[in-house]
Amino acid sequence: MNDKPNSGKNTSGRGQRELRVRVKTAKGRKLSSTLWLERQLNDPYVQQAKREGYRGRAAYKILELDDRYGFLKPGARVVDLGCAPGGWCQVAVARVNALGQNPKKPQGTVLGVDLQEVEAIAGAEIHQLDFLADDADEKVKGWLGGRADVVMSDMAAAASGHKATDHLRIVALVEAALAFAFDVLEDGGTFVAKVLAGGAENEMQTMLKRNFRKVANVKPPASRSDSSEKFVVAMGFRGREVAGGVGSDAPE
Repeated sequence: MNDKPNSGKNTSGRGQRELRVRVKTAKGRKLSSTLWLERQLNDPYVQQAKREGYRGRAAYKILELDDRYGFLKPGARVVDLGCAPGGWCQVAVARVNALGQNPKKPQGTVLGVDLQEVEAIAGAEIHQLDFLADDADEKVKGWLGGRADVVMSDMAAAASGHKATDHLRIVALVEAALAFAFDVLEDGGTFVAKVLAGGAENEMQTMLKRNFRKVANVKPPASRSDSSEKFVVAMGFRGREVAGGVGSDAPE
């Protein structure tokens, strides 16, 4: 695999696949597995990820979000929660100049954490860590040498098959990631996380708007049309006093 993903802003040319691959049902393979495999083989983002050296199609989601909102700036300190398999970290490394390949721009830092071990990524510091642990925020700030400019998460709770239950689980996961972000974000920082269709729940949406200057719920083009996922992009963190309940009446 090419270990130097193309991180440029020009993401045109996706979806250029002329022939559709059809997969025959093999003995012992469930129909659902066959359909999933067929979808993967015919997914233009999967094909492009292979060509450009990304670890998965999800890399294009953060690429498209950053193209639109520009939060992965050179010199930024980025924390990727639940970073496996590493596609988001790959994008962040290039865009914040974590490898220092552009000496004219400030060099950023990318820190990935996950419950499972993740294969090393050039330019990123990866740690096996439960971000819900009591001391996780202090560990992360110690590894960063300060607070983060961006906390991002593509995490999703294990699917139960029950839509309402899955929605509650992912909202709880996003709320936990947001609480973590309150602890580690620098004033003016950005929080990016996957949610389900409809965006964040009303209570969390209110919390986001109170604690960030700009909040958007968007579905990037790389999200499959049949997927219920969306992403919240909250920019301009107002600071820990607001997040902690002090000054909650700050102007919108």
